Amino acid sequence: MADPLVLTLLRSFVAVIDCGSIQLAALRVGRSQSAVSMQIKRLEDYVGRPLFLREGRSLQPNPAGEDLLLHARHLLRLSDEALASLRRTEAAGVVRLGMPEDYATNLIGPALMRFTAEFPLAELELTFDTTPRLLRLLGAGGLDLAVITRAPRQPFAVLRSERLVWAAAPDHGAWLRTPLPVALFEAGDLARRLVVEALQGANLPYRVVSSTDSLLGLIAVAQAGLAVIGMIESCLPPGLIRIGDPEGLPPLPILDLSLVPGPGEPDPLAAHLAEFLHRELSNDGKTDL
Repeated sequence: MADPLVLTLLRSFVAVIDCGSIQLAALRVGRSQSAVSMQIKRLEDYVGRPLFLREGRSLQPNPAGEDLLLHARHLLRLSDEALASLRRTEAAGVVRLGMPEDYATNLIGPALMRFTAEFPLAELELTFDTTPRLLRLLGAGGLDLAVITRAPRQPFAVLRSERLVWAAAPDHGAWLRTPLPVALFEAGDLARRLVVEALQGANLPYRVVSSTDSLLGLIAVAQAGLAVIGMIESCLPPGLIRIGDPEGLPPLPILDLSLVPGPGEPDPLAAHLAEFLHRELSNDGKTDL
């Protein structure tokens, strides 16, 4: 009798197909790229045939891979549901999580994918907004948890620290113009205040070419070469590079992120999510810089 298919291999296999690359799949399953590559090779060796059409860095399933994918999703779903039923029956329902938009994609998104894999009966309702609005929603009972940017002297524990950096399109040289064109988040945003304070402290002339509450709008202005922006380094998108002292720009401070619960006693699912995010995101108040 043949040995059964290993679920960890199938989970990485599905992640590679869903993400289209080893690199993104590694983020999703929480393993290194080399580990995911080895898992795919082990799976192909076990089934005795290739499972992908390899064209450069892009990976697409071949007919054998597409056939296995249907079974893999079914097996993983059954496994997740069985574990959830046996071990985490209390972790079912809806949990409402808020965060600023710029933390979603690179920083918190991969952690939430791992959470939903561990708690398949959980349903997440996500709200993207500025920190002041998220805190108001929390106070009004509209959210269970929120990841916020912690202002100095706010009485919240630090979840992790992130460096605020200057970013710009590399081919336009927006940082060479005088006055310096900058795009900022809307008034009241902490990152906006820190950027303005850094420019004023350095006596660097600047002009605001755009003010928005949309991260995508801010990035679009920078990618078009119209301005420089300030954003956390771990969320730097394609098409922008980090700039700073060599380009004549003043240093920007480190931002502290906090995970803030809503009022009252959290329900079990919200408590599970809070514990999970602390484990996944905490860097003990330190950065690598």
